[in-house]
Amino acid sequence: MNFFEHQAQARSNSRRLVAMFLLAVAGVVGGLVALMLLVLSLGEPEQGARPLALIARDHQAVLAWTAGLSAGVIALASLFKTLALGRGGSAVVSALGGELVPPDSRDPQLRRLRNVVEEMAIASGVPVPAIYWLPQETGINAFAAGYAPTDAAVAVTRGALDKLTRDELQGVIGHEFSHILNGDMRLNIRMMGLLFGILVIAIAGRKLMRLSLEADDARAIAAGVAAGLAMTLVGYLGYLFGQLIRAGVSRSREYLADASSVQFTRQASGIAGALKKLSGIDKGAKLDNASREDVSHMLFGDGIGYGALFATHPPILQRIRKLEPGFAPSSIAALARTWNDPGFRIDDEDVSGSPVSALQSPQSSVMLRAAGVGAQVAAPTDADLLLATVVHRSLPHALASMAREPATAPDLLCALLLDRDATQRAAQLKLLGEACGTRRSEGAAGLAESLAPLHPSQRLPLASLAFPALRSLPHAELGQLMRAIGQLIQCDGRISLFEYCLGRLLRQQLQDLLHPAAARPAGNASLDTCADAIAVVLATLAQQGHADAATARAAFLVGSQHLLPRRTLRYDPVQDWHAALDRALEQLDQLRPMAKEMLLEALVRVLQHDGRVTVAEAELLRVICGALRCPLPPALGEP
Repeated sequence: MNFFEHQAQARSNSRRLVAMFLLAVAGVVGGLVALMLLVLSLGEPEQGARPLALIARDHQAVLAWTAGLSAGVIALASLFKTLALGRGGSAVVSALGGELVPPDSRDPQLRRLRNVVEEMAIASGVPVPAIYWLPQETGINAFAAGYAPTDAAVAVTRGALDKLTRDELQGVIGHEFSHILNGDMRLNIRMMGLLFGILVIAIAGRKLMRLSLEADDARAIAAGVAAGLAMTLVGYLGYLFGQLIRAGVSRSREYLADASSVQFTRQASGIAGALKKLSGIDKGAKLDNASREDVSHMLFGDGIGYGALFATHPPILQRIRKLEPGFAPSSIAALARTWNDPGFRIDDEDVSGSPVSALQSPQSSVMLRAAGVGAQVAAPTDADLLLATVVHRSLPHALASMAREPATAPDLLCALLLDRDATQRAAQLKLLGEACGTRRSEGAAGLAESLAPLHPSQRLPLASLAFPALRSLPHAELGQLMRAIGQLIQCDGRISLFEYCLGRLLRQQLQDLLHPAAARPAGNASLDTCADAIAVVLATLAQQGHADAATARAAFLVGSQHLLPRRTLRYDPVQDWHAALDRALEQLDQLRPMAKEMLLEALVRVLQHDGRVTVAEAELLRVICGALRCPLPPALGEP
């Protein structure tokens, strides 16, 4: 199952999840209406006791108000919880006591964690998530939270850092990136909101019982306690049903995430070793934080200790055997004594310093298969991770450190867009000073010379490192930065491929940072309804990837006939291509998942029509995929 099939399945799962939760809500509302009917029947004169149907008919308004009020309370509570999580993954992690990994940390374990996460992000083709650790949690666990890859946060416990090797930690992070790439995070946040809405009825019932005990009238106390107890029972029954739904959805995703981790890291021993330690140490995956219940379905391992019925994760031994079919549980016993020793701690250091010469030449080209690129979306392989490791380790230390700091990350992003021509650069810096102030302009100017020697393959990954730092900036400053980036790109009236690629990525990801809950993974539009936008994108790629008009037209026809064989799209060279492409991509982002896969195949057919795909063309393809929320890994094909 590829990314697009996962997206289609996620949409189906979301609809099914909402339907099942609506059934749970209906059960809770029905229970409260039945409770009100019982109260009304108790108020009937004993001599004239009537059937419940007649009592219900005479009190239709009261029962309707009970149903409407209880449904409204559940809906408002769910909405409140969802809005409270609207700041994205960081809000979820902070509720569990997570702390950001400092960009300049000297702790070797935190540096190792940051390096592993950054390399995995570059390999996956997504922005680097916010990186947290849970210093008070000694169990081995981790989770990813957020609405989309652009606002994701990854958190790892102190126990995982202490007891896992780099390969094992990489396996765990690969598991979490699977949840990021396959749309599980948005589903997880939705489940948190819906469950809270049902639980609030039980909370209200407990509150009513406490308030009733403070009354002076014995009858009022008895009535209040009885009503509160009934509300609590009804609320918890609905909540338990919701828990069963959540557990079933979560278990089905864990095996997939384990398998994806093996694909990312090119080995099963890493994640299998982490699972063995999780089962062998006394603390296991248990979390101590009181809010652990909210995120239990997001965790790498069962952080609470549920029974089989409510377990959000498959049994650990089953997960290990999926990865290592011949695994014998007895092999853990001897190692467990070492793992449980209070002094046991992993201190392996990361190696660093890959040479820039190991990177692909900007003049080289790659071979792509149209039918194979769709399978690469959101599915990094060992080749992607190896390339990402080379790119990450080749980045100059000083520049990488500046990218991670909130004070200097905006300077770096602006400096990446400065022209090499002194006159044009001066005009850009003047605009930047007017938009963001003299300090930002001077900071970008001071970095220009340091960025000049960068290899083209290093520039976008360096920008990606800056996104965790941007998350801590005020929204007003982010909006200001987004406008300044647009001005820098358009300053000289000419937009190069690199300027468009970097600018488009920055603007989209800044927009998602400002409004994380608004990011949608897919829409419902069809290819036919987006024919005009498709023509713009195909024509732009044909123009940018081919030297003459005749070849560009032929490439356009190849792509359009593959995508819309029953329609004849007209090839019109796009004059203001960057603005037209932006508008087209906004529309195409609303395509159905499988339609996006077909579009991607058509794009590759256009690019490879002349027999070669340059590094610049591959970057443009990757940016278009990013705009369509289909992250494309860096190792697209064989050079």
